[in-house]
Amino acid sequence: MMFLQYAIWGAWLPLLWPFLIGHRGMTPAEVGNIFAIGAVGAIVAPFIAGQVADRWFSTEKFLGMSHLLGAVLIWQLANIESYSGFLWFSLGYSIIYSPTLSLTNSLAFHHLPDRDRDFGRVRVWGTVGWIAAGIAVGQWLSLQHSLDVDAGRADAFRLSAVLGATMGLFCFFLPHTPPSKGEQASATAEALGTIKKQPLLTLFMLAVPVSCIHQFYFVHTSEFLSGIQEQAKGFVELVNKVFGIGGGGLMTIGQMSEIVVLAFMPLFAKAFTRKQLLAVGLLAYAGRMALFAYADVVGLPWVLAGVALHGLCFGCFIFVAFMIVDEETTVDIRASAQSLFNLVIVGIGIIVGSKIASSAATWATSDDQLSYRDLFSYPMRASLVCLALLLFFYPGGRKETQNA
Repeated sequence: MMFLQYAIWGAWLPLLWPFLIGHRGMTPAEVGNIFAIGAVGAIVAPFIAGQVADRWFSTEKFLGMSHLLGAVLIWQLANIESYSGFLWFSLGYSIIYSPTLSLTNSLAFHHLPDRDRDFGRVRVWGTVGWIAAGIAVGQWLSLQHSLDVDAGRADAFRLSAVLGATMGLFCFFLPHTPPSKGEQASATAEALGTIKKQPLLTLFMLAVPVSCIHQFYFVHTSEFLSGIQEQAKGFVELVNKVFGIGGGGLMTIGQMSEIVVLAFMPLFAKAFTRKQLLAVGLLAYAGRMALFAYADVVGLPWVLAGVALHGLCFGCFIFVAFMIVDEETTVDIRASAQSLFNLVIVGIGIIVGSKIASSAATWATSDDQLSYRDLFSYPMRASLVCLALLLFFYPGGRKETQNA
C-alpha cells in the first residue's frame, strides 16, 4: 500500500516545475498557482475523507475508489497544454488524491500493534516507492536525451496513472477498516477541539512554516540539480549514469537516506523525546538549504549530502509529527486528526510555500540570472527561526507509547 501510494506522487512531483516551465512555457507565477491549487484537496480532506473514514465508510473502499478515479485524471495532465486546463485538472486531482495520504496513515495505525516499533517499517515502503518511480523516470529521460527531455517528462504523469490504477484495485484487498462511533456526529469538529491543546497546538502552528520550507525544496531542487547535471564530466557524469538526468532521479538520494532514518526510527523513538527528534529535523532543514545556497563553494559531493539530509528532515519532523498526532488523539477521531495535519502539511504549506517559492525566484533574479545562494538562503533562515520557536514553546518530556 505505502509503496504504491508514494510512487504515484514521486513519479511526477519533482519534475513538475521544469516540465511546466520548459515544455509548457508557463511563467513562474502560473506554475506557482498550479502548485498552490494542487494543495486544495488537502484542505477539503478533513471534511470529506476524515469524516467518511471516521464515521460512515470503510477506509479501504474509499481509498480504492479514489485512486481509480485519480488515475483517469492524472493521465490527462500529460496531454493538456493550456494553463487553465492544467490548473483545473490539477484541482480535481488534488481533491481526489490528497485525502488518500492521511488515510493510508490512519489505516496503518489502526492495524499496527505498536506504533513506535511498527509504523516505520510500514511507512518506509512509501519511500522505496518514491525512489523506484523517480529513478525509473530519470532513466527514461536519459534515453530521451537525444530527443526531447521536456516532452519525455510528460510520461511521468502516465506512469503515475498506471500506478494509481494498480493501487485502486489493490486497496479493495486491504484489511477491513470500518468507521467508528464518536461522541460527536462530526469527527472533524471533535478533532479540532483536541488540537487546541498542547503539544498539538504548537506542532500544528510550526507545521505551517515548516511545510512551506518543505515545499520550497520540491519546487526548486529538480531544476537546481538538473543544472549541475548538465556539466557531464568526471564525478557528475558517473552520477548521471546511475540516477539519470532531469534532477528527479538525483533527488531520490533524499528518499534513500529516508529509508535509513525510518529503519532506525523505532530506536530513536525510544531513546529520544519527541521534542528532540523534531529539533533534529529542523536542523536538517537548515543544513540542507545552507549546502544548496553555497553549492559553488562546497561542490557536488556536499550538495548530494544536502539532498541526503531529506531523510532527517522528513523522518525527524514530518514522520514524527504524524506519530504525535496519532498518540495525542482517540481512536474515533484519528483519521480526521491525521487529515487536519495533512491539511497543514500538504494543503496550507503547499499553497503558501509554492507562492513564496515562486516569488523568491523573482527576488533572487538579477539581470536574468537566478542566484541560488539568495534563493536557498530564505528557507535556511526560516528553518532556524522555527527551531527557536520549537525550543521555546513545545513542551518537553517523554510521551509513552499508547495504542488505545
